[in-house]
Amino acid sequence: MSELFDNAVQSIRLGLEDYQADAPARTLSAVRNFYAGLLLLAKEVLVRAVPEADEEIVLAADYKPRPDGSGGIKFVPRGKTTINLDNIGARFKDFGLSIDDTALRELSHIRNDVEHRFPDKKRDLMKPVIAKAFPVAYSLFRQAGEDPRAVLEGTWTTMLEVNAVYEQDLKECCSTFDNIDWPSEIWHRVTHFCPECRSDLVAQSNVENKSHQEIDAECRLCGLTINAEELIVNSIAIHVDNQDDDPPKTCPECGLSTYLAGNDCEDDTGCVWCECKLGRCVGCDEKLTPDDVGNRTDLCSYCDYKLAMHL
Repeated sequence: MSELFDNAVQSIRLGLEDYQADAPARTLSAVRNFYAGLLLLAKEVLVRAVPEADEEIVLAADYKPRPDGSGGIKFVPRGKTTINLDNIGARFKDFGLSIDDTALRELSHIRNDVEHRFPDKKRDLMKPVIAKAFPVAYSLFRQAGEDPRAVLEGTWTTMLEVNAVYEQDLKECCSTFDNIDWPSEIWHRVTHFCPECRSDLVAQSNVENKSHQEIDAECRLCGLTINAEELIVNSIAIHVDNQDDDPPKTCPECGLSTYLAGNDCEDDTGCVWCECKLGRCVGCDEKLTPDDVGNRTDLCSYCDYKLAMHL
């Protein structure tokens, strides 16, 4: 067992031990250890993928060219900084390896929230970390040629149990939105997130409600009561961020940051709150966008100005 892999295993174990201690003061330690273990495990996968390469070069965050003394060049690390969970997905892609970028991004957000906003909260904040990391960790162990059950022993059993409970809670939360008549099909792919703790354990209080604009929800992790506008705006923003899409625009009709614009009129999703969908300017036939629309939503700002000048 390499030192890198051994450190990864020990960090994951320490994270779970901190979690099992059920002490608020150890929540931050649990997140840090678990996060570090996952990162070390990902690095080990990269190193094992190219066993003849220099480990320092494999894990370097950046490179610079240098003469190799034989008329060519070689690449050496630029500084001592190594890749982290924010950019390791790109290195995996370069190596032809698979890793869940969306899960990594969510893990990074959760870790930052726990570290900077909720350092003294209860251990339940670790549940989303473990649950979201579970499939990532399993995939990384397999790509490293290791059996996580044999390597982690009882720790792996704890991860299984936490993940199973979390998945059941998530399923129950999602089912509370089944009766909603969503204005856009995109909502069948969007997860509902708490704007306070970023948990996806968000449930609608009135399961019979059918209107997305009448949603009254609650976060089962931190207890926050969430109104419809807060839930829609926050959830759609996180969704497009996870997809690396352009951020939502401010809708010219309702004023919420809920307008999803595409490259062409046919690509526009439109506003996922009020269903406003801009077309082409009736004056110049240019595509209308929330950034360039007049007081009349069928005119661009320039054509709207020209019309006003002639009135």
